[in-house]
Amino acid sequence: MALSLTNKNVVFVAGLGGIGLDTTKELLKRDLKNLVILDRIDNPDVIAELKTINPKVTVTFIPYDVTVPITETKKLLKTIFDKLKTVDILINGAGILDDHQIERTIAVNYTGLVNTTTAILDFWDKRKGGPGGIICNIGSVTGFNAIYQVPVYSGTKAAVVNFTSSLAKLAPITGVTAYTVNPGINRTNLVHKFNSWLDVEPQVAEKLLAHPTQSSQACGENFVKAIELNQNGAIWKLDR
Repeated sequence: MALSLTNKNVVFVAGLGGIGLDTTKELLKRDLKNLVILDRIDNPDVIAELKTINPKVTVTFIPYDVTVPITETKKLLKTIFDKLKTVDILINGAGILDDHQIERTIAVNYTGLVNTTTAILDFWDKRKGGPGGIICNIGSVTGFNAIYQVPVYSGTKAAVVNFTSSLAKLAPITGVTAYTVNPGINRTNLVHKFNSWLDVEPQVAEKLLAHPTQSSQACGENFVKAIELNQNGAIWKLDR
């Protein structure tokens, strides 16, 4: 069912970097009511710029690290719900690509996403009297077509796709729908700066960039189109 973003309240985890930032800018072209950005990046100049894109939208930045305990995430979400009264969409976009940092890659890319999702169910789950909601999880095409030189990263993205597919099938019970948006190779700093697992491939970035790529702006535009299409259980592949 198509979704109008007009007057919606959106919480965007990691909405200030790379694909996240360009998606944020695209979202602001719609007449949201509130956009709450949760991110480790603290960039007042970017926040000030975002606020000028569409004065109809209230943009709020709150510092947040997805690796905090789930109890801290629940406290943060409570302050957001208390202020906004309702949240319509949660976008989980935190991610790193560095197979040298195995535990942190899993913590940011998967555990943090699961915890943030679990935390918001306290407020949305219809079994608790909640109104339901929409979860958009940012995966990657590596979730179903692994880059074998970075198996840790690829594994976390496969986990995101499967976790989200399960959420979608639970929608009749929880009232919460879910889908993944899976970018292909983007021309971002993420691609240029990562390490392969056990240094099995010293030139992964160069090999990846030899394939067709897209700009994060193009990806952000398609990202928002996917949100508006709002198909529970969809696995969107964004690589054009």
